[in-house]
This record gives sequence, C-alpha cells and structure tokens, in this order.
Amino acid sequence: MPQSLAEYAEWLAGRKLIWPAPPPPVPVKATPYVRALTGIRAVTWSVYGTLLRITDGQLLHTHPQQIRMQIALEKTIQEFNMWNSMTRKPGAPWEYMLHQYQEIFSDLQMAATRQKGDVPEINSAELWRKILDRLGKKEYQYDESQYGDLDELAEKVAYFFHASLQGVEATGGARETLTSVMQAGLTQGLIAEAQPFTLVQLLRAFSGSAKLAPLGELFTPGCLVLSFDVGVRPPSKSLYRAAVRRFESAGIAPREVLHIGCRVQDDLSAARELGFRTALFAGDGASLKATKAELLDPALKPDRLLTDLRQLRDVLSL
Repeated sequence: MPQSLAEYAEWLAGRKLIWPAPPPPVPVKATPYVRALTGIRAVTWSVYGTLLRITDGQLLHTHPQQIRMQIALEKTIQEFNMWNSMTRKPGAPWEYMLHQYQEIFSDLQMAATRQKGDVPEINSAELWRKILDRLGKKEYQYDESQYGDLDELAEKVAYFFHASLQGVEATGGARETLTSVMQAGLTQGLIAEAQPFTLVQLLRAFSGSAKLAPLGELFTPGCLVLSFDVGVRPPSKSLYRAAVRRFESAGIAPREVLHIGCRVQDDLSAARELGFRTALFAGDGASLKATKAELLDPALKPDRLLTDLRQLRDVLSL
C-alpha cells in the first residue's frame, strides 16, 4: 500500500537529509497585553509565523533569491528522478524546471475564481501534478507502490520541494498552549494560509522524533479552514466568512471566537471586521507585520497582544 503523506514525511525524516532551518527568532520590543477576555468559546490560529516559525517569516511558493529556488528544484529533480523525462534544452535542468514551475504558477493564478477583494490561493500539489503530467508525456516513471497515484505523488513532491525551500519549526510553547485550550473544553481550529502538507508539517514540528499526535487532540473536527481548500488566502474575506459559517453551525458566534495571528492586515483585519476578537502574536520580528498606526487604529487594533504563546492562558483564564 502506498505511503500516506504523514508516513512519507516520517520516512524522509529517517533518512537524515539536510534541510534548511529557520534562523533564531528576532527579538521584538513589545509589551504584552494579556488581561482576561470574557465570553470566548473558541480559539482559532494562523499557522506560519504563529504556530510554526518559518524561514522568511511566511510561506512562499516562489523565492526572490534565485539560488534558493535553484537548490530546492535541483534537490526535487534528483529525489524524484525527473531529469530523464525532461525536455533537453540548453541550460541546467533546474532552469528548465523553474520555467515550467513559474509558467504553471502564473496560469493557476489567472484561472483562479474569487470575489472582489479576495486574493487567490494556489494549491501546490495541483501545481506539481501539472508538472508531472508534462513529464508523463516523456514516459516519466516512478514507484507507485510507495508514492501512490499521480495526485498522491504530487502531494509528496510539493512537501519535499517546500521542505527544501523553507525550514520550519514549532514556535516555543505552541503545542502546550494548544493542549491547554483543548483540555479547557474550548473549541479550537485554524483559519490559515495553508497547503496540503501544512498539517503534516505542523504535527511533525510538534512531535519531533516522537510519534505524531492525533490531529483531534489539538483541533476540533470540522474547525480547520485552510486557504488551499477554500481557494483564497488571507486577508480574503471569503476565507473568514467560511469560518463564520462553520462556527455558527456549531452555535458559536464570531464575537465568541478569538483569532490569533502575527500580521495585522493579513491575519487579523478581516477576522475583526466580521466580528471575531483578535490577538496579535509579536514573538518574532521575522514574521510580525504590524505598524504603530495599525495598532492605534480602532478598526484594526487587536484586542490582545502576546509576546509568548503561553500568555494565552492568562487571556483565557486557563
């Protein structure tokens, strides 16, 4: 039976490959505001920059530093034996692959449907599936018993490519804070920029070398609103409206939800406009996006400010 994405990620980890790692957190001069909030029945999170520290502070499909794209593409081509099925043209294999990647990325962006003001999200597995389809015309072959069908293979290629492009690790105190929220009986979910591999990245970062924790121990079933599923990314209101519908169906009003992220405009502004309470995580200057003007603007100002995720227990009186 083919490996699941989680099993594949564990198998990769066992090979002791060298992956990029995020740099140390950048200190932020900020004063936490953690006075208890009342009436909160649910907590939602952004992932990258909040629960997960990531190189560059946010998830990127393409990197402005070409050398980073070169390294990630070279590793991916070699790992999945793609070169024999690639069109022979002058230049290095990664340059040909970069052209294919950028062309398909642009096509997917243009084809995305969205409401006015929404920002389209690209599904990285769909992007790699289209690349694999092109390779298939050159009789590309792979081990189906390990990787599965082309859709399953595309998810694994996307995971490998992004792991080669950007390093991730758990933010300090993230897992214990999530566990505290669940143990307190609150509903907990994600409203986040995410890809098909994001949950695997998150669980692996939380577990380290130990067995992955069941997703249900950290998040309430049905409360994960992820950008690749919805087709739009933060700060698109459609993403947050989808979350409103999920919680209202469970009898939870927006004002009873506290959403936590590290970017005022991208993570918190739409949530606040739709009635959520918000908390800004200012624990790493690499991912933090908040200006003094935003923090003073009544329409944007978050309800609470955390410099350590464990401070959420004070906010929720846990």
